[in-house]
Amino acid sequence: MLDRRRVLQTLAGLFLSSVGLGGYAFAWEPTHQGVTRYKLRPTGWPEGKRLRIAVISDLHVGGLHMPVSRVRQIVEQTNALKPDLTLLLGDFVASRTRRSDDPAPAEWAAELARLEAPAGRFAILGNHDWWQDERTQRELSGPTQSGIALEQVGIPVLENRAVRLETSAGPLWIAGLGDQEAFVLRRRPRGRPYGVDDLPATLAMVTDDAPLILMAHEPDIFAGVPARIGLTLSGHTHGGQVRLFGWSPIVPSRYGNRYAYGHVEENGRDLIVSAGLGTSKLPIRLGAPPEILLIELG
Repeated sequence: MLDRRRVLQTLAGLFLSSVGLGGYAFAWEPTHQGVTRYKLRPTGWPEGKRLRIAVISDLHVGGLHMPVSRVRQIVEQTNALKPDLTLLLGDFVASRTRRSDDPAPAEWAAELARLEAPAGRFAILGNHDWWQDERTQRELSGPTQSGIALEQVGIPVLENRAVRLETSAGPLWIAGLGDQEAFVLRRRPRGRPYGVDDLPATLAMVTDDAPLILMAHEPDIFAGVPARIGLTLSGHTHGGQVRLFGWSPIVPSRYGNRYAYGHVEENGRDLIVSAGLGTSKLPIRLGAPPEILLIELG
């Protein structure tokens, strides 16, 4: 028979544990980014050639855990990795309606301009870069304030565009896909596309057989990418933000946990999904800590 004192002690223990776990998920994990490293040789990658790629995704500047000062720290941490190439996968702004006290895009863009990579720095936009921009939602067209800010500091925004680079590992194509969820569904006129993505047009710009990397904010496109794309890089999911034993209860993808996080291999194709750095909707992370990616190819 359970005595009353033992029951109360058990309930108190459970309460304190939940408070402690909640505090960790709210105050600690979202504010401490690490570096997650991957090593792989995608299909078609030249033998003996190596390239270091840093990836930053889902900053959500202006959100509870992402002041401009933290962007500065992330830039310094990324530069310390000495990448050959740095790629930014979108969602630079907070996942809510813009407020008057939010940092101006020029502020966080100026910090990102300090990124150093000899082969270049390239960006794509995420859904919140579109959703927070009232004009683009009203007119159903860009450019977005985020895109303008990045271009003004010398970071090219690849929207359905591919560029050929000369790197230490040889020629390389970087392709950026327009966002697949650019327009808020309830504001989209019937018959108009939900996104601004155009994969066929993007791939049509690739004119030789040099290795090809695709930047796509949402990972869902990976289900249909051709084998010509050696590696797809995505963010958007935040790893579910809450991830328990490799499983996330909520994933913003029609494929659920299939593309929630990490390195995914399907039919000889490679996808890497970043957990990102900021938070979206709920300001918590548990089992999905913020991360900068360092991908070593070759």
